[in-house]
Amino acid sequence: MDANAVDTSMTTNMTGGYDIEKIRSDFPILSRKIHGKPLVYLDSAASAQKPKVVIDALVSAYCDTYSNVHRGLHFLSEASTDAYEAVRGKVAHFIGAKSGDEIVLTAGATMALNMIAQCWALPRLKAGDEILISIAEHHANIVPWQMVAEKTGAVLRAFPVDEDGSFNMTAFTDMITARTKIVSVPHVSNVLGTVFPVAEMAKIAHDANALMVVDGCQGVVHMPVDVQALDADFYVFSAHKLYGPNGVGILWGKAEILAELPPFLGGGDMIDRVTIEKSTYALPPHRFEAGTPAIAETIALGAAVDYVQSIGMEAIRSHEQDILSYAHQRLSAVDGLRLIGTAVGKSGVVSFTMDCAHPHDISTIIDNDGVAIRAGHHCAQPLMDFYDLPSTARASVGIYTTREEFDALAISLEKVNRIFA
Repeated sequence: MDANAVDTSMTTNMTGGYDIEKIRSDFPILSRKIHGKPLVYLDSAASAQKPKVVIDALVSAYCDTYSNVHRGLHFLSEASTDAYEAVRGKVAHFIGAKSGDEIVLTAGATMALNMIAQCWALPRLKAGDEILISIAEHHANIVPWQMVAEKTGAVLRAFPVDEDGSFNMTAFTDMITARTKIVSVPHVSNVLGTVFPVAEMAKIAHDANALMVVDGCQGVVHMPVDVQALDADFYVFSAHKLYGPNGVGILWGKAEILAELPPFLGGGDMIDRVTIEKSTYALPPHRFEAGTPAIAETIALGAAVDYVQSIGMEAIRSHEQDILSYAHQRLSAVDGLRLIGTAVGKSGVVSFTMDCAHPHDISTIIDNDGVAIRAGHHCAQPLMDFYDLPSTARASVGIYTTREEFDALAISLEKVNRIFA
């Protein structure tokens, strides 16, 4: 079987509905026990679990076809190259890009954001120019812009969200000025779950002659994405949150913008011609992919894309919205629990605090019941400061999450209440 294909016998897109039990059976780790209790995995926003088809694709890429890509004329090199390059087309189709030539394969979304900052912003920005982000950014969408601002004299500004976590269009538009050169925001907040109206924001940014960058790590995994309809200039995401392997990410950019960018790193595979005196560079996307890439992991990303498409992103969105609605209802009944982020139409995560215990204590106690959540600042310290919180607990959903898992979480949280009462 091709390592980049999905076994159609494993397809879970059911005419009669969302087959949650079938989907859960596709993930080997979900059958294990933690501390003698069934695993309740509510930490998919940090990193999603992997279906067997993805694991099999990774193993097959190493066992059956492994060789370096783009460098050999022998069978294994050609087979590996074909499987590797096929992923560009799969990802392009998945996010609505014009072609695979707009898909840059990176080491992750963090690297992709740094590439945009270093290759587009650093050569162009000057003192007094402004970079506009939101208060709800992941650190990966803050620090690269700070580094550029320090080197260029540009100013980094952040617009707030409403108290309930809702996007505030007035706050956003009030901070757009003639000096704004870049707008960089999440598609979905990794703490609040707020879905940002990217298409509307892109129009406003473009009307101000600003570049529009989207951190899609929490967006592309929960809903259909069409980058052409969004009309952003760049959209990035990581494989490991999309049920794929670690160490791989995607940078989508409009072809005409990618063509203008210099390389990010120098070395093999990103060159056209090298002499001692001078080098010329390959066309995008290879211009941005120096060195031997994560070959097997990229091929496994292709299997992950196949897998979620076999279920259907609309079906995934519908299922997860049902789970989130139930989660809010169930957790709201827990004494002393405060939900952080209740925007209408939110996605992906349920963040909360309890008045009796620190989030770290909460996470440690419920782990004894096999319940895995995240506790901390979630790489979003400015947002924690905005809410005057040191940290929150966060439960996040995936394609395999059930209502019963939030029942288990609520029962464990009642135990927290009893312990600290």
